[in-house]
Amino acid sequence: MNTASLDPGLVLLAFAPVFVLTIGAEAWYWARRDPAVYSLRDTLSNAALALMHQASDAFFLWLMIRTVYAWCYQHGLQAMPQTAWSFALLLLLQDFLYYWFHRASHRVRWLWASHVTHHSSEGMNFSTAFRQSLTYPLSGMWLFWIPLAYIGFTPDWVILAVGLNLAFQFFVHTRLGKRWPLAERLLNTPSVHRVHHAKNPQYIDRNYAGVLTVWDRLFGTFVAEREAPVYGITRQVRSHDPLTLTFHEWRDMFADAWRDRDPRYLWKPPEWRSPRAAAPATLPGMQ
Repeated sequence: MNTASLDPGLVLLAFAPVFVLTIGAEAWYWARRDPAVYSLRDTLSNAALALMHQASDAFFLWLMIRTVYAWCYQHGLQAMPQTAWSFALLLLLQDFLYYWFHRASHRVRWLWASHVTHHSSEGMNFSTAFRQSLTYPLSGMWLFWIPLAYIGFTPDWVILAVGLNLAFQFFVHTRLGKRWPLAERLLNTPSVHRVHHAKNPQYIDRNYAGVLTVWDRLFGTFVAEREAPVYGITRQVRSHDPLTLTFHEWRDMFADAWRDRDPRYLWKPPEWRSPRAAAPATLPGMQ
């Protein structure tokens, strides 16, 4: 499988018109049935956050990330041939690592400070998939894929695999589609992912799947959709300002660490409270 001329950026860019058309079709569908599903302010916030996120990703990919992956590939095992079967293995391994990245993003506050942006909408539609933070390179999402380059997958392959995984996830951000029990035994579905975005107590910290739900089932984090999901975060941010949505949790995390003189706020779960705290404080809940 020759990938000498492969440009993962161009491959992934080809999805952009599909995403935009899908959002337009869904907005048209709900405009006739439930106009509240699409809020203009929320959708514009999602679009602004997506543009900020893409600019940040492109900058750090050029500045550092591709170089780190290339170094790890050149000094690693180089054990993987470039074949169709090895690319299939890469997709499987990347999805496994994505599960752990996603789970850590809910249980380590430094990572949650970036990921909370994605969960902060009280809506659920295809545009919600675009609601991402420009701080992901800072929080270290890209570090989770280093093992893939080290064992012998080329940097372009690694970047493409991550992008394809995220592209698939675009299509599970919707209220359309009921439960498909047979499919969700293997694959992430809209029903499975609606649970993940809900703040109902029984749904918090569940269904971390990227593409495959087998990881959730193996590690005990799978929950089927039963009760209607209530979307958002437990300490809701009442703002559509992209900068507020991007940085509010970073501000609160550092404020908590400074107030209690306790750096553990940076790596403890988001709901954790230091024993040095003088009085109870409301901390961000998990999604």
